[in-house]
Amino acid sequence: MITSGIFGWLVNNQALMDMLRQNWLSGIALISLAIFAETGLVVMPFLPGDSLLFATGAFLGLSALSPLGPIALLVFAAIMGDQLNFSIGRSRIGSAIVRRHWVAPRHMERAREFFDQFGGSTILLARFVPVMRSVAPFAAGMSGMRRGRFAFFNALGGLLWCTALVLAGYGLGQVAWVKDNLASLTFAVVVISLLPLGLRLYQAMRTR
Repeated sequence: MITSGIFGWLVNNQALMDMLRQNWLSGIALISLAIFAETGLVVMPFLPGDSLLFATGAFLGLSALSPLGPIALLVFAAIMGDQLNFSIGRSRIGSAIVRRHWVAPRHMERAREFFDQFGGSTILLARFVPVMRSVAPFAAGMSGMRRGRFAFFNALGGLLWCTALVLAGYGLGQVAWVKDNLASLTFAVVVISLLPLGLRLYQAMRTR
């Protein structure tokens, strides 16, 4: 009960907005920590990164606050998270995580399918697909992907993902209809982000 009260903002837009109104600097820091955890820890793909970024942008727009500082912090958290995840994948810890099935085998299989189809750009594209953005950097580390190549796609993906969703929320958050339907629109953002994964899985099933 205590935990759900503290972290209720992760799944409740109203709780998120209330937290940001009370102290938006601390709120942005907590959201950045959640983004870091989602992208940096392969066992935490359930964190709602897309909706957090969009709702953060909406709050900034409604409050007439500049999005540049928050975007910079969120991008940094996303890049550092992927870098940590990649390093874990390259280490013995990564092998132990796979052996103990702490990551669902189906998630690892999807990551391999992404790499087969998109190659190194998987790191960039996976940013926009829930679950995959937690698993792809881990799988890249396990596969022995070159650090320099990973770092390039990691930085580009983190920049595009955070900037696009925060600015989308920033612009749309000032529209009256969006203000009244923020929860539904945030859910729609998550559904849209899942479409590439759904299409890929559908194609894979048809091929088999």
